[in-house]
Amino acid sequence: MEGKLFFMIISMLVVWCSTSVNSQSVGSPPISSPAPAPAPEHVNLTHLLSYAGPFHTFLNYLEKIKVLETFQNQANNTEEGITIFAPTDDAFSKLKNPSLSNLTDDQIKSVLLFHALSHYYSLSDFKNLSEMSPVMTYAGGQYTLNFTDVSGDVSIDSGWTKTKVSSSVVATDPIAVYEIKNVLLPEAIFGAGIPPTAAPAPAPHIAPSADTPVADVGGSNSSPKSSPSSSCKISNLGILTQLILAIASGVVLMFS
Repeated sequence: MEGKLFFMIISMLVVWCSTSVNSQSVGSPPISSPAPAPAPEHVNLTHLLSYAGPFHTFLNYLEKIKVLETFQNQANNTEEGITIFAPTDDAFSKLKNPSLSNLTDDQIKSVLLFHALSHYYSLSDFKNLSEMSPVMTYAGGQYTLNFTDVSGDVSIDSGWTKTKVSSSVVATDPIAVYEIKNVLLPEAIFGAGIPPTAAPAPAPHIAPSADTPVADVGGSNSSPKSSPSSSCKISNLGILTQLILAIASGVVLMFS
């Protein structure tokens, strides 16, 4: 009878100790403060246009007419950012009539500024821009562009030039650079006469923009890792249990 009573007391002690340790281990996980957002990288248009595509002629004009510094300052030192439409080298080589050779430096500067908007726009923003057309460019005044967005196929009309956004070179706030196949010529310089339009080319595939969200590599169903504190508490529970069993064995021997 005494042996059964003693066994019941020991069992109750073991259960009580297990409940006490488990109750200490259960709790809300510590709240870690979020890491500060990384500062935006400095925009280097020279490096970008040199290695991102065939934009050497456009880059040479930007450097020669001192427009490159203006664009970089807009990207790096304002909250608005900048959107640039970069003509390819082929776009300049096929520019015969009219050409830029007879323009003054001030007029060429206006043409270059005509290829930028003083705000950052992702590809998804062109739908709203098409509804706002005409949109004033960095050149200001009457230097405006008309945008058309049909299911993500973006067209640009300057009055003298009609072209499409063929790809996204980079589109990460504060700068977006889009490749175009024709040089944008403003009516404010070349007059209101609309030149003959060539047959429309098939719509090119627009590459995904650089600000497309990246899929979560880790996944949301990954198993949580056990914390060091949990392992320590489990070890303490084993030691305590062994101690109780040793005491119980000693007591049993005393009553034997």
